[in-house]
Amino acid sequence: MSDPMSPEAAHALVPALRATIREAAALALPFYQAGRQTGARVWSKAGGSPVTEADVAVDTFLKIRLSALLPRAAWLSEETADDAVRLNADLVWIVDPIDGTRAFMSGHPDWSIAVALLSAGEPVLGFVHAPVTDTFYEAVAGAGATRNGEALAVSSQDRIEGARVTGPKPMMDRLVRGAAKDGMTPDVVTVERVPSLALRVVRVAEGSIDVGLVSPNARDWDLAGADLILREAGGAICDLQGRPTTYNRTDPVHGELVAVSDGLRVTVVEAMGRH
Repeated sequence: MSDPMSPEAAHALVPALRATIREAAALALPFYQAGRQTGARVWSKAGGSPVTEADVAVDTFLKIRLSALLPRAAWLSEETADDAVRLNADLVWIVDPIDGTRAFMSGHPDWSIAVALLSAGEPVLGFVHAPVTDTFYEAVAGAGATRNGEALAVSSQDRIEGARVTGPKPMMDRLVRGAAKDGMTPDVVTVERVPSLALRVVRVAEGSIDVGLVSPNARDWDLAGADLILREAGGAICDLQGRPTTYNRTDPVHGELVAVSDGLRVTVVEAMGRH
């Protein structure tokens, strides 16, 4: 492997990457119908999850454009057949062309385009774009995170009592049970589940959610870009032992995870570990 990408080189890619993602969103938006079913063609992938012609169009566009932007980078995305060449590549694009396909299909606004660039196995660029609201979440490793150009920071919440929590109900129930003391269970504020996992994570980064719970089987493309944004805002995605998430493994599938601020991480991990 060559040397990791420098922060300066990562910064230099930002304007072109932002413009490319905006063009990709313009391919998807004509198929999106607010509050109604999409007019896009839909079919099922192996395993039963849906894919639309918009997913494929965005994926194809991004693969062409990002590969031209950084020709030596390998590729991993939800809609492209995996190529093991990525495992030995020093640079890897990780892309979810539409994160939250079911939301996109049903006319729900919470879907996104998620892009990360890994260098030596670590995210150095992270973008999550919500086309319906034209919201850009961005991060460069070591340079902080922004939402539409404004700096992001996680909330100052340091207790599970009163925390705004979202995710699968069984995991939320475990969190509350595990945080109980002296027979008293903490009151938490339940936030409606965010269909796009990338958006769920970046909303922890912006401080509108305190704890984002992630059920098993999330993939690298759901997480990598949003994870960097959260790291740069003062948090992280970790497993239920508190270990940071790693990317570009042979099998890019993850177990149960939490997206949380650094100030809440230990408390949440300990609570989730109690049964």
